[in-house]
Amino acid sequence: MVRKAFAATLLVSAVAVFGCKHSDVAPAPDVWAIVNGDQIHRPEAEKYYKSRLNPQAPTPSQEEALSLTLNVLDELINNDILIQRARKLGLEATDGEVEDKFTEFKNPYTEDEFQRQLKDRGVTPSDLKDDLRRQLTVQKLLNREVVAKISITDQDISDFYNQNRAQFNVAEAQYRIAQILVTPHKDPQLHNRKNDDATTDVEARRKSAALLQQLANGTDFTQLAMDYSEDPATASSGGDLGYVPESSLNQSDPALKRTVVSLKVGQVSPIISLKDGYHILKLMAKEAPGQRQISDPQVQQSIRDTLRNRKEQLLRAAYMAEARDGAKVSNYLAQQVIESNGKLPEIPKFAGAAGVSAPASAPVPASVPAPSNVPAASQP
Repeated sequence: MVRKAFAATLLVSAVAVFGCKHSDVAPAPDVWAIVNGDQIHRPEAEKYYKSRLNPQAPTPSQEEALSLTLNVLDELINNDILIQRARKLGLEATDGEVEDKFTEFKNPYTEDEFQRQLKDRGVTPSDLKDDLRRQLTVQKLLNREVVAKISITDQDISDFYNQNRAQFNVAEAQYRIAQILVTPHKDPQLHNRKNDDATTDVEARRKSAALLQQLANGTDFTQLAMDYSEDPATASSGGDLGYVPESSLNQSDPALKRTVVSLKVGQVSPIISLKDGYHILKLMAKEAPGQRQISDPQVQQSIRDTLRNRKEQLLRAAYMAEARDGAKVSNYLAQQVIESNGKLPEIPKFAGAAGVSAPASAPVPASVPAPSNVPAASQP
């Protein structure tokens, strides 16, 4: 079974052994950790390790592989601790909740596409359901123990505004833009939800025209960008480029600037042919220059979100630290690394870079994910 918790740094993983309470009885060779009597086995950690790798990147060195494995194991330990707490409080996800979330993951795909995504990640439907159960269970726990305790008052908002007034002074006009990009060449880093990537100029032009027609027929821009946009940086966020100041537009292609400034909020552009491919833009919002007042609902919501994210991040970290302190943990892999004096345990060199991507804060990522159980705290 695949389990995961807060992303932990290698430093935490490597030194975790010093705080562990080791059993007098040696564990089986494939037991890499024990959490309050619950064993974490090597195959489980290796399977999750494999799911974290980028298949397009070079094979990691033995040291990189071991570092990532320590990181992964620490996440599994944290996850076990939280799952055990949730079960004691009667907060385990129900079968119905798991099935609903599983269906939500499948909805953007055909059955063949969904199975291919799972195969590419080395995950079975059963693995995904087990993972979703843990994700939902831990989220229930954190909603009760962390999120429910967060309170943002009007005074908090007022204080933040008065201390950060400069942040709400818009120096120049800004345009919040979303885009769908179609390129005439294949990009191995592209992972839109449909795995759709034009490879020639003819294909790119046809695809762009088809997408523009779908938008004219009322298809949601964000969903279409997530499904088909070929911009690796923005496809997963629905093509959202954020707010672009007018000075930046001045440095862009003149055709791009002319299009943006001519759009009304909510309007979609025609296809714009630029050097990197074919762009379809949507103007999501526009801000004129000037000081934003605290009476502005958008200002208040922005401050509220920032304060809530900060408090949630702090409380999650404190809750995890307290939970870890109260658990009996034996990290045998970390102990072996420390005692080996450079004779590293053999860790499989699965193809891919030993890089750990941070878990998404939202429960539904852009594509079938590597298993994820505990959404990371949102950043302010």
